[in-house]
Amino acid sequence: MTQTLYLMRHGETLFNQLHQIQGWCDSPLTEKGMAQAKIAGEWFTAHKVTLDAAASSTQERASDTLELVAPGMPYARLKGIKEWNFGRFESQPEFLNPVVPYGDFFKYAGGESMDEVSARMLATLTAIMTDFDGENFLAVSHGGAIACFLRAIAGGDNSVMERVRGFRNCSILKFGVDGGKFALKDIINHDFSAL
Repeated sequence: MTQTLYLMRHGETLFNQLHQIQGWCDSPLTEKGMAQAKIAGEWFTAHKVTLDAAASSTQERASDTLELVAPGMPYARLKGIKEWNFGRFESQPEFLNPVVPYGDFFKYAGGESMDEVSARMLATLTAIMTDFDGENFLAVSHGGAIACFLRAIAGGDNSVMERVRGFRNCSILKFGVDGGKFALKDIINHDFSAL
Protein backbone atom coordinates (compact mmCIF):
# COMPACT_ATOMS: atom_id res chain seq x y z
CA MET A 1 0.00 0.00 0.00
CA THR A 2 1.30 3.45 -0.89
CA GLN A 3 1.17 5.75 2.10
CA THR A 4 1.45 9.52 2.33
CA LEU A 5 3.89 11.48 4.47
CA TYR A 6 3.14 15.17 4.98
CA LEU A 7 6.45 16.69 6.08
CA MET A 8 5.90 20.21 7.36
CA ARG A 9 8.10 23.05 8.54
CA HIS A 10 7.13 24.76 11.82
CA GLY A 11 5.53 28.22 11.93
CA GLU A 12 7.46 31.49 12.12
CA THR A 13 9.43 31.96 15.35
CA LEU A 14 11.02 34.90 17.11
CA PHE A 15 14.46 33.87 15.79
CA ASN A 16 13.07 33.62 12.23
CA GLN A 17 11.75 37.15 12.63
CA LEU A 18 15.08 38.39 14.01
CA HIS A 19 17.11 36.50 11.34
CA GLN A 20 19.04 34.49 13.92
CA ILE A 21 20.39 30.97 13.38
CA GLN A 22 18.07 28.53 15.09
CA GLY A 23 19.09 24.92 15.37
CA TRP A 24 18.98 22.97 18.61
CA CYS A 25 18.27 26.17 20.51
CA ASP A 26 14.62 27.13 20.51
CA SER A 27 12.49 30.25 20.30
CA PRO A 28 8.72 30.63 20.54
CA LEU A 29 6.26 30.89 17.70
CA THR A 30 5.26 34.45 16.88
CA GLU A 31 1.61 35.46 16.54
CA LYS A 32 2.14 35.16 12.79
CA GLY A 33 3.62 31.68 13.25
CA MET A 34 0.56 30.57 15.21
CA ALA A 35 -1.73 31.96 12.52
CA GLN A 36 0.32 30.18 9.82
CA ALA A 37 -0.12 26.87 11.66
CA LYS A 38 -3.89 27.35 11.84
CA ILE A 39 -4.03 28.10 8.10
CA ALA A 40 -2.00 24.94 7.43
CA GLY A 41 -4.48 22.98 9.55
CA GLU A 42 -7.33 24.41 7.48
CA TRP A 43 -5.61 23.09 4.34
CA PHE A 44 -5.95 19.50 5.59
CA THR A 45 -9.65 20.06 6.34
CA ALA A 46 -10.33 21.77 2.99
CA HIS A 47 -8.65 18.91 1.11
CA LYS A 48 -10.43 16.24 3.17
CA VAL A 49 -7.15 14.75 4.41
CA THR A 50 -7.66 12.68 7.53
CA LEU A 51 -4.42 12.34 9.48
CA ASP A 52 -3.99 8.90 10.99
CA ALA A 53 -0.90 9.66 13.08
CA ALA A 54 1.58 12.45 13.70
CA ALA A 55 4.98 13.32 15.14
CA SER A 56 6.98 16.45 15.76
CA SER A 57 10.55 17.15 16.63
CA THR A 58 11.23 17.49 20.35
CA GLN A 59 11.60 21.26 19.93
CA GLU A 60 8.69 23.38 21.12
CA ARG A 61 8.37 25.39 17.91
CA ALA A 62 7.56 22.14 16.09
CA SER A 63 5.29 20.60 18.74
CA ASP A 64 3.42 23.90 19.21
CA THR A 65 2.88 24.06 15.44
CA LEU A 66 1.54 20.50 15.32
CA GLU A 67 -0.87 21.20 18.18
CA LEU A 68 -2.30 24.16 16.23
CA VAL A 69 -2.49 22.20 12.95
CA ALA A 70 -4.24 19.19 14.50
CA PRO A 71 -5.72 20.22 17.88
CA GLY A 72 -6.21 17.33 20.29
CA MET A 73 -4.45 14.76 18.10
CA PRO A 74 -2.02 12.52 20.00
CA TYR A 75 1.52 12.58 18.59
CA ALA A 76 5.07 11.44 19.27
CA ARG A 77 7.97 13.84 19.88
CA LEU A 78 11.10 12.53 18.15
CA LYS A 79 14.73 13.66 18.47
CA GLY A 80 15.49 12.19 15.05
CA ILE A 81 13.61 14.97 13.25
CA LYS A 82 15.12 17.84 15.26
CA GLU A 83 16.73 20.75 13.48
CA TRP A 84 20.42 20.70 12.49
CA ASN A 85 22.81 21.36 15.38
CA PHE A 86 24.72 24.48 14.32
CA GLY A 87 27.19 24.37 17.22
CA ARG A 88 28.71 27.73 18.18
CA PHE A 89 26.62 29.44 15.49
CA GLU A 90 23.40 28.81 17.41
CA SER A 91 21.45 32.07 17.98
CA GLN A 92 23.98 34.09 15.96
CA PRO A 93 22.96 36.36 13.02
CA GLU A 94 22.02 34.47 9.85
CA PHE A 95 24.50 36.42 7.74
CA LEU A 96 27.22 34.26 9.32
CA ASN A 97 25.90 31.20 7.48
CA PRO A 98 28.21 29.93 4.72
CA VAL A 99 26.98 29.32 1.17
CA VAL A 100 24.63 26.34 0.78
CA PRO A 101 25.23 23.38 0.87
CA TYR A 102 26.90 23.64 4.27
CA GLY A 103 28.70 20.29 4.18
CA ASP A 104 30.94 19.86 7.25
CA PHE A 105 31.04 23.58 8.13
CA PHE A 106 29.04 23.30 11.37
CA LYS A 107 30.79 20.07 12.40
CA TYR A 108 33.94 22.14 12.96
CA ALA A 109 31.92 24.53 15.13
CA GLY A 110 30.78 21.75 17.48
CA GLY A 111 27.60 20.92 15.56
CA GLU A 112 26.54 18.35 12.98
CA SER A 113 27.63 17.77 9.40
CA MET A 114 25.09 17.77 6.57
CA ASP A 115 25.61 14.02 6.14
CA GLU A 116 24.88 13.37 9.83
CA VAL A 117 21.61 15.31 9.70
CA SER A 118 20.65 13.63 6.42
CA ALA A 119 21.30 10.17 7.88
CA ARG A 120 19.28 10.72 11.06
CA MET A 121 16.36 12.31 9.20
CA LEU A 122 16.26 9.50 6.65
CA ALA A 123 16.58 6.79 9.31
CA THR A 124 13.87 8.33 11.51
CA LEU A 125 11.34 8.99 8.74
CA THR A 126 11.96 5.56 7.19
CA ALA A 127 11.38 3.89 10.58
CA ILE A 128 8.21 5.92 11.12
CA MET A 129 6.72 4.97 7.77
CA THR A 130 7.84 1.33 8.04
CA ASP A 131 6.06 0.93 11.40
CA PHE A 132 3.02 3.00 10.38
CA ASP A 133 0.00 1.01 9.21
CA GLY A 134 -2.29 3.91 8.32
CA GLU A 135 -2.61 6.08 5.23
CA ASN A 136 -1.68 9.68 6.13
CA PHE A 137 1.15 10.68 8.49
CA LEU A 138 2.08 14.24 9.49
CA ALA A 139 5.62 15.06 10.68
CA VAL A 140 6.52 18.60 11.76
CA SER A 141 10.22 19.37 11.51
CA HIS A 142 12.58 22.20 10.49
CA GLY A 143 13.91 23.90 7.36
CA GLY A 144 17.54 22.77 7.57
CA ALA A 145 16.69 19.22 8.61
CA ILE A 146 14.07 18.89 5.87
CA ALA A 147 16.58 20.12 3.27
CA CYS A 148 19.02 17.43 4.45
CA PHE A 149 16.29 14.78 4.14
CA LEU A 150 15.57 15.96 0.59
CA ARG A 151 19.26 15.70 -0.31
CA ALA A 152 19.32 12.16 1.13
CA ILE A 153 16.39 10.93 -0.97
CA ALA A 154 17.35 12.90 -4.11
CA GLY A 155 20.57 10.93 -4.62
CA GLY A 156 22.30 13.81 -6.38
CA ASP A 157 19.24 14.89 -8.38
CA ASN A 158 19.43 18.68 -8.01
CA SER A 159 15.99 19.17 -9.58
CA VAL A 160 14.39 18.11 -6.30
CA MET A 161 16.18 20.90 -4.41
CA GLU A 162 15.24 23.38 -7.15
CA ARG A 163 11.57 22.44 -6.78
CA VAL A 164 11.54 23.31 -3.08
CA ARG A 165 13.66 26.47 -3.22
CA GLY A 166 12.23 29.07 -0.84
CA PHE A 167 10.55 26.48 1.42
CA ARG A 168 8.73 28.70 3.93
CA ASN A 169 7.34 28.36 7.42
CA CYS A 170 4.38 25.94 7.54
CA SER A 171 4.93 24.78 3.96
CA ILE A 172 4.19 21.09 3.49
CA LEU A 173 5.95 18.51 1.34
CA LYS A 174 3.71 15.62 0.31
CA PHE A 175 5.51 12.31 -0.28
CA GLY A 176 4.21 9.04 -1.55
CA VAL A 177 5.92 6.27 0.41
CA ASP A 178 6.14 2.74 -0.94
CA GLY A 179 8.51 0.02 0.26
CA GLY A 180 10.65 2.49 2.18
CA LYS A 181 11.07 4.78 -0.86
CA PHE A 182 9.98 8.41 -0.73
CA ALA A 183 8.67 10.21 -3.85
CA LEU A 184 7.94 13.94 -3.67
CA LYS A 185 4.39 14.40 -5.01
CA ASP A 186 3.50 17.98 -4.13
CA ILE A 187 4.68 21.18 -2.44
CA ILE A 188 2.00 23.03 -0.54
CA ASN A 189 2.73 26.72 0.02
CA HIS A 190 -0.11 28.55 1.76
CA ASP A 191 -1.30 32.09 1.11
CA PHE A 192 -0.20 34.09 4.14
CA SER A 193 -0.59 37.48 2.45
CA ALA A 194 -3.35 38.50 4.87
CA LEU A 195 -1.12 37.97 7.92
